[in-house]
Amino acid sequence: MRKPLILLGLALLSQSAAALPRPVDLDLASANSLAGAAIAACRAQGRAIVVSVVDRGGNLVAVQRSDGVGPHNTNASRKKAFTALSTRSSTLDLARNAALDPDTRNLATLPELLLLGGGVPLRAQDQVVGAIGVAGGGGALNDHACALAAIAATPAFEPPRNQLTNPGIHP
Repeated sequence: MRKPLILLGLALLSQSAAALPRPVDLDLASANSLAGAAIAACRAQGRAIVVSVVDRGGNLVAVQRSDGVGPHNTNASRKKAFTALSTRSSTLDLARNAALDPDTRNLATLPELLLLGGGVPLRAQDQVVGAIGVAGGGGALNDHACALAAIAATPAFEPPRNQLTNPGIHP
């Protein structure tokens, strides 16, 4: 009698485990491809940038830097990526909301977050798998546009949801 109960328990356990979603992981090749696409998009506009890509856990997967970019931009790009990942929002949208909403404005007091355009969450198979952060492109709108162009040029990623989709490059 005990053996059938154990088998029933194992069957139920395997059914519940099968119902759990399978996470999609961001790999190094995809992160490097995305970073290269961001640099190419900005270079086409005459801009030099640093781009950071983090995975779903906020771990840095790739960093690429154009020649001549200021050293502070490396940390800024990482913070933008981390902020976009942890809030699941573009950092441009967060910055704009912070200007209007005192509750959102308080996010700027957290030392790991950077509310400055250029960070965008990355989605694949309807899951947030990481984020991209771009810095050094001559302003928040330019950084945001380069991040969006990189996502659009990398088939592994879905277009961002509820984000500014065409902010354009600005002088």
